[in-house]
Amino acid sequence: MNNKKNKIFDIEIVPLSKKLILEKILKFIEKPKGFFHIVSLNPENLVIAQENYYFKRVLCQAPLKIVDGVGIVIASKILGFEAGERIAGVDLMKEIMDLAFKIRLRVMLIGGKPELANSIAVCYQKKYPEAKFLGIEGIKDIKNKNKTDILKEEKEIFKIVVDFKPQVVFVAFGSPDQELWIERHRNKFNDCVVMGVGGAFDFLSGKIIRAPEFI
Repeated sequence: MNNKKNKIFDIEIVPLSKKLILEKILKFIEKPKGFFHIVSLNPENLVIAQENYYFKRVLCQAPLKIVDGVGIVIASKILGFEAGERIAGVDLMKEIMDLAFKIRLRVMLIGGKPELANSIAVCYQKKYPEAKFLGIEGIKDIKNKNKTDILKEEKEIFKIVVDFKPQVVFVAFGSPDQELWIERHRNKFNDCVVMGVGGAFDFLSGKIIRAPEFI
């Protein structure tokens, strides 16, 4: 029996179907315990992880990793194993938004360009009035060296988190900043599904056109 784990750059790739991914998310939402971090695996993130120990640790320890990049699929085939079903972060976000409607979840969007998270939340609230959606700008400049400014912004964010009590949170700060930020504040997101979504807000708003499927 082969007990060798399927890894790329020392990061384990767990082959999952979209159906199983959604089942895992739903199972946590139904019986939340702790913190459920979803991370996206793509070639860029795996390369960044080789130079950033903390980011690599976050990717390795995340309860759910999705294959978000055809490069991961190709690399796994070259290495002789299956990476599972590829699902882009923006597509998983859409699936979770639909799930929010079906089981009436509270969903929070943080980050992106000014007013973008709010406008998406407003659109989804009109589309799915049974659920609750809230979008906030969040941190204006996650790379800001002035920690006082960031601490003030974080204080406002977590005040809203406490009041809204989200069950699902999407963070759009870009990688690796969003994943590191989420992990750093995991205690603020107890009983939440939290996912860094990069530029997904732009795609959802239609401000950026996605590349064709074959690309």
